[in-house]
Parts: sequence; C-alpha cells; structure tokens
Amino acid sequence: MSLDSVTSQQRAPAYRPTATVQVIGARWAVAAGHALAAEAAARVLGAGGNAIDAGVAAGLTLGVVHPDMVSVAGVAPILVHVARTGETWEVSGVGPYPRASTREWFVARHGGEIPPGLARTVVPASPDAWCTALERWGTLSFADAAAPAIEHARRGFPVSAFSAFQMGNNAAKYARWPSSAALYLRDGRAYRAGEVLVQAELADTLERMVAAERRAGGSRAAGVRAARDDFYRGETARRIAQFHRQHEGPLTAADLAEFSVEVAPALRTAFRDLEVTACGFWSQGPVLLQMLDVLEGLDLAALGHNSPAYLHRLLETIKLCFADREAFYGDPRFVDVPAGRLLSKAYAAERRARIGERSTPLPPPGDARGAAGRRRPEPAPVAGGSTDALDTSYVAVVDADGNGFSATPSDPNVDSPVVAGVGCVVSPRGSQGWLDPAHSSVVAPGKRPRLTPAPAMAFRDGRLLMPFGTPGGDVQQQAMLQVLLNVTVFGMPLQEAIEAPRVASRSFHDSFWPHAIAPNKVEAERRLAPETRDALAGLGHEVAEWPDWEWRAGAVCAVMVGRDGARWGGADPRRGSLAIAR
Repeated sequence: MSLDSVTSQQRAPAYRPTATVQVIGARWAVAAGHALAAEAAARVLGAGGNAIDAGVAAGLTLGVVHPDMVSVAGVAPILVHVARTGETWEVSGVGPYPRASTREWFVARHGGEIPPGLARTVVPASPDAWCTALERWGTLSFADAAAPAIEHARRGFPVSAFSAFQMGNNAAKYARWPSSAALYLRDGRAYRAGEVLVQAELADTLERMVAAERRAGGSRAAGVRAARDDFYRGETARRIAQFHRQHEGPLTAADLAEFSVEVAPALRTAFRDLEVTACGFWSQGPVLLQMLDVLEGLDLAALGHNSPAYLHRLLETIKLCFADREAFYGDPRFVDVPAGRLLSKAYAAERRARIGERSTPLPPPGDARGAAGRRRPEPAPVAGGSTDALDTSYVAVVDADGNGFSATPSDPNVDSPVVAGVGCVVSPRGSQGWLDPAHSSVVAPGKRPRLTPAPAMAFRDGRLLMPFGTPGGDVQQQAMLQVLLNVTVFGMPLQEAIEAPRVASRSFHDSFWPHAIAPNKVEAERRLAPETRDALAGLGHEVAEWPDWEWRAGAVCAVMVGRDGARWGGADPRRGSLAIAR
C-alpha cells in the first residue's frame, strides 16, 4: 500500500496557506480530516449530542466522503474520555485474520507475499467499533449518527482536491477490479475535484443497519446492537462472504459472526505535568508513550525548537522506540508483550543512555525480555527511498461537558476490490502482517495485525487537555510527538504547533508489506532551515527534502481545552482538514 515517493512528490498539489484561522469555541469543538466529516460532527453537537455521538457521526462520514483513506468496513481505533467518571477507554478497532489466513497459506498460494486484493483481508472492525462506542457512551440512535453519512452516500458529494489527487494517482489500481472501476472511475478516469461521487450501494448498507435498529424496538442500546449485528450476521455479512467465495478470498460468514471489538482502559504515561493516553500494543500507540518517557529526561527547550541538536535527539529517540515496536509489539492475545517494562521510567532511562552524538542507522531493541540476543530481520530493499501509506484520516471532539473522542479510522479504496452489493472495500489491513515466523506480528488465524492508526489524548491536572491524532502510517506517532512538544515544551498556540515544519525518520521497517527500510533516512519539509538540514547530515542523517507543505508529513488534528475552558480547534492544512467550534 504505497506510492513511489519521487513520483508522488512530483505530482503532489502545491499548498501555500493564505491565512491561519484559529478556531475557538466556548462550548464544543471538532477537528477532522475532511470538511464534511467536521460538519457532520458539528451538526450532531449543535443538536445536543455529546462528543461520542459526534465522533461516531464524523467517523462514519469519513468512510463515505474520504474513501481514498477510509472505509466504512475498515479499521477504527478509538479513545473515549468520560468526564463524569474521569475514565479513559480504548476500543480496539482492528479485526483479526480469517481462519483461512495462515502463514503457510500465504507461502503456498501467494508465493510468500501478502499481495493486494482479497488475500490481505481481515475482519472489518470499524462498524463494531463505532456501534460499541455509541452504545456505551453515546446518546443517539445509530440512525441519527449515520444520517450525514447516508445523505452523502445517497445524494453524492463533491470530491475534494486532495482526494482527487490521490484517486488520480491510483486510477490504474481501481481498474484491476471491475467492482472498484465501476464505482471509482468515471469514463475510465478518476474523479476530478468537484465532481459528485454517488455511492448508492454503500447507502444501502448503512440503511440496512438503520432498518435493523428500527425493527429491534426496545432500548436505544438494543437498537444500536441490532444495527451492529445486521452488518456482521445479516444481509451485509452474507454478501461479503459470498463475494469472498466467488473470488477465492479467505473471509467467511463465521469469521464475521464471531467477531467483536475489545474495550479496555487506555494505556498511559506521565510526561512533565501531563498524562498522555494511547491504545494498546495491538497498535503502535504505545510508541508515543515510550518516546515521551525517553525525552522526559532531556532539557528540550534549552536545545531550541527545530534546532539540529533538538531534532537529532528526537530522531534518535524515534528510532530506539520503533526498534522496540518491531521486537515486542503485537496482538497481546498471541504475543507476550513486556508492557510493564516497556512503559517504565527505568527502561526509558536505559534507552535514553543509548542516544549518541551521531545517527545510529538501526539501533537494536532494548533488553525488555532478553531482546539482546533476538535475531533481527535483514533490511529489505527500498524502492524510491521510502513508502507512502495511503491509509487513514482522523477526528477529535470535545463537548460542553468535557467528554472527549479521538479516533483514527482507516483503510483506503486502492488496496482491495469493492465488495459488490456492499459498496466499499472490506478491511485490507492484513498488509501490516509479517511472514517471518520470528516476528511478533507474524500472520496467524484469529490474530490482529499490529495497527498503525493510533489516536491519543493528553490530560493536565486530571482533566482532558487535548485529543489529537493524524493519518500517515509510520509517520503518525512522529508527527503527533512533534505537535505535542510544540504545544507543551515550546508554548506554541495549537494551530501554529500543527503548521510548524516537520521531519520523519524512515530508519526502521515500514509497517506495510513488504516492510521496506531506509537506514539513517530522514525526510524534512523544505521550510526547515537549510543550515539545519545540513547540520543533521553532518551528524550522519541522510536528509531527503519534502515540499514546504507535504501530505506525507501527516495531517494532525486536535482540540485543546484552555485553562478557562475555551475549546481550541486545530486542523492541518497539509490534507485539507477542518476545525469547527461553537
């Protein structure tokens, strides 16, 4: 799931911001990766819904209006903060490999590859994740939450400039499958910006869920469960399973019927006067927590914002923590993850001590459970110097009561065929698995691939400060780290913190098949001072130049609660995000 970096950079639309709009509200705010998703959340909040209602409405809408990055039947990891109880929960919005998807199956049938198409399907988790959040912490019916998504699917919506750019780059990929070509190509070409895309079958899928809710009667929660069950055990499940049978895919009706997401307390760490929460080790979420633990022992402010010394320590910290990700992270139901050790301050101090004055190309994992003797995979060749994951969007919401919602829905429409009669691709997130039997995220039936989408929340004095997140594959945690430090260490206003130039390391195995690697490589937006880039090169980093405003640097969105209670919305211009507040 990648584009050649040189080609995509040449074809990327130039962005030059004309003004910084800082969105501030007294009651609520939302920031999302697409304007129509932000509007959907605002519509719900304006009608009296809470942050969870609004976040679910935005998430479902992203699957309709941002299909180049999100599928209604994709993944959707979620964090929910409940102000009344002070609790913060994670919803594990990623499904497992089907029972037929063994490592041996990929070796025998697909030549040791995890190829594009149905072979990389996992059980779609996002419908269950949205419904679980709505049932447990929302106030609306599924019909009300899904209304904006259904409207945009049924009536159509104008394709955004960013989506048109991505879909134009991938027209040949849609043409591989008749069902995808019929939906996403117009007269044999991709949709252009402003042209209206109608998704009638997707509207039908969502309306079947609404009809099931209405038939259920009883409580609101029972109706939401009925909507959810219609997707996994009703007509939609039958159509998905039939499509896989017809095209030799691995997913069955039993795989769908047996699935459910997990709900658990969010993971957390302290950083200075903050507490930061993330999803579990089934995702890359804990990488952010590890990076903060390592950096807590350094005087970052004294180094100077985006100075060579500051960026060097950030990049070396990123590489150390991503080495741990490769060695230890995986589905905790299958992998003995040394979570307590990885998230301990003592372990962070050990890792911090490994940061030297020059770039370390591929630092080894730490000694979290005898990792010193662990076999390390050989580096894979790198086409074009890096990979560019087309994978994700994001939504953050804070309501008038202080409830928070942070979700990173994902799965693009280029990696697998649209399922006929359903109207979208069904989660091809199996591309994040490994076939190396020694790897913690090796493919196995019923096992979840380690997920890149990973939302976060920050707290101060026990109160919600900021839900935040971004698309960007392996860049996600790196971009989120830089924005959080911009706000908390360097005191930047939220929008300025989001727009500041970014860097990203590629000195680890990419999460997407075939897991390429680029030792020492750093990508930096051209707005970063040339002398800073030269100084990083002098420290051994191989610096590649991004355009001034680069979509691969992420699209961080956040809502920050000020000390006086104001809601500050921040939206990244790199991909056309939008914040709305009231």
